[in-house]
Amino acid sequence: MKIITKLMSATALLAASSLAAEDLEVTHWWTSGGEAAAVKKVAEAFNAGTDHTWIDGAIAGGGGTSIPAIISRIIGGEPMGATQLNHGRQAQELIEAGLMTDLTELAEAQGWRDIINPISLLDSCTVDGRVYCVPMNIHSAQWLWVSHGAFETAGLPVPTNWDEFVAGSAQLKEAGIVPLAMGQQGWQQSIAFGALVLGIVGVDSFLEVTANKNADEAASEAWTRAFVAVAEARELARDSNVQDWNLATNMVIQDTAGGQIMGDWAQGEFQVAGEIAGKDYSCLPGMGFNEILDTGGDAFYFPVIDNPSVKAAQMELASLLISKEMQVDFNLAKGSLPVRGDIDLSAANACMQKGLQILADGGIMPSNRQTFDADTDQQINDLMSEFWATDMSAADAQAAYVSIIKNAN
Repeated sequence: MKIITKLMSATALLAASSLAAEDLEVTHWWTSGGEAAAVKKVAEAFNAGTDHTWIDGAIAGGGGTSIPAIISRIIGGEPMGATQLNHGRQAQELIEAGLMTDLTELAEAQGWRDIINPISLLDSCTVDGRVYCVPMNIHSAQWLWVSHGAFETAGLPVPTNWDEFVAGSAQLKEAGIVPLAMGQQGWQQSIAFGALVLGIVGVDSFLEVTANKNADEAASEAWTRAFVAVAEARELARDSNVQDWNLATNMVIQDTAGGQIMGDWAQGEFQVAGEIAGKDYSCLPGMGFNEILDTGGDAFYFPVIDNPSVKAAQMELASLLISKEMQVDFNLAKGSLPVRGDIDLSAANACMQKGLQILADGGIMPSNRQTFDADTDQQINDLMSEFWATDMSAADAQAAYVSIIKNAN
């Protein structure tokens, strides 16, 4: 009887252990060299520090491809254990439908409201006072990345702002260098559009349109000048025939392009290539005009799965993502800024230090994904995709944009 009891107890322990250890599928779109290096840090820490296993669900093609696929799976009743989405309103309808796990108890127990900076990132995760995601990093889109080698080949000084960059474009072309690297996807072109407009119209006018949805301001003379500047940038990118953003970044790394307008995630690609900020390339926040950054970036959501051990694994991953150690390791590899205001990033490169200083000085604003709903955001992407691929006039593009703003949510 004792033997049988011991065997039964051992079986029960094994069963409990089996239930506690979960294979947690995590979907994300981090597939470039720098992104893969960063996400590997998380996967390794999760596998080493818990009884669970990270099942990598990488989806190639960036957020434009991945987000619809992720949302479709969750709505269709095939949820993953965790998923990357952007800060903002992408998951709002999923939350309202009761399909996302409430993380409020964990957030309160770990004091997220005291450590996350800026607090607007946690507010983006909060619906009706409840927390539904873990902010992972801060990514800003308003950067011009400049190849030192390209400008040296053309016999030019390295520019310090967009105007100087444009002034050297003809000489770059004469040297056989593409002035502006640009991937042929609407979201990339929207980033370039937003960065250029911000640099030309200034912060107040930009936020009046994007945050306050003021269509009259979008039709103003300042915005007309901005659309003309975007049309000029389109000409500088005419010979850029790559599709993906990281391939455009590689043109800057290889000195075959003068520069690229892209978010600070480009830093991961420079880092993997062994490039040194300030020596091989320059980074110009706010296009060298306005030292202000948006607080876009990534957050992790945890779809509701009716299994206690899966939920336990989800909570362990959520806790890991916000930990000091992971905030340092991940963001140093990714080139993004941490969401915690209480960690030491003295090891960060010169470009990250610029971003950290701007963040410390309060030079931040909401990203488009925080001010626009997913439908409006996609309409702008579609407009930019058409504008950059055709000869649509600046005036026609501005008129279409004004119409989008009039109906924006």
